[in-house]
Amino acid sequence: MRVAVVENMRNTGLGALATALDEAGAEIEWFRVWRDGILPSDIASHDALVVLGGEQSALDDETHPYLPELARLARRFGDAGKAVLGICLGSQILARAYGADNHLGTAREFGWHRIGVTDEGRIDPLLSAVGGEFTIFEWHADTFSLPEGAVRLATSAVAENQAFRIGRAVYGTQFHFEADMRVVEEWKADFPDTIARIAPGWLENHAILAAEHGAAADAAGLAIARAWVELIEPQEVGLPSQLSA
Repeated sequence: MRVAVVENMRNTGLGALATALDEAGAEIEWFRVWRDGILPSDIASHDALVVLGGEQSALDDETHPYLPELARLARRFGDAGKAVLGICLGSQILARAYGADNHLGTAREFGWHRIGVTDEGRIDPLLSAVGGEFTIFEWHADTFSLPEGAVRLATSAVAENQAFRIGRAVYGTQFHFEADMRVVEEWKADFPDTIARIAPGWLENHAILAAEHGAAADAAGLAIARAWVELIEPQEVGLPSQLSA
């Protein structure tokens, strides 16, 4: 299977999702739009699309002019029945792609938090393995309304729409299930000034918080990652025609 991964800012990382994709023998093609703005030219070359997080909002078209095309691309993948995954900013872009509203600066969460699973989420393939609630990493300030026809799968007091599904396999997660402890350590090293500004004291308490929540979050994140990868339907490759004798 071939998976297109759109990286909206440097050093985002796939974490648990990389593990699940590697287990499935997936071929990953990176599109680092923060560097060159280049997106997949069509949907035929990939079986699935992943849109990662970023510091921009889903509406920052002026400074990130590729965003409208990325939203259209995600919609084309989804309308074709292919698996799509939007994480954090990616989920906000998916919401935009399907006609929902983005709400900027209204839902700030950072660090490990408890997420509630809805009744629909408990029977959904993505979240059925994590129970009624789970701990996972969050880093966002924006949120979105639920797209028409979407199913809300997870929720929290700060952001009502923590996860949703559209159709068979289009998923948005506001939380960073891919951010295992290794990824969080990398973010801690790469973005200390930003973290200190938005979450005073978190850096100093990181070791305690990681010991308390990291293992459970890593287990939940890997279960979610594996569940999404199982929904990817590889394109059938035609067999070469036999030569006549």
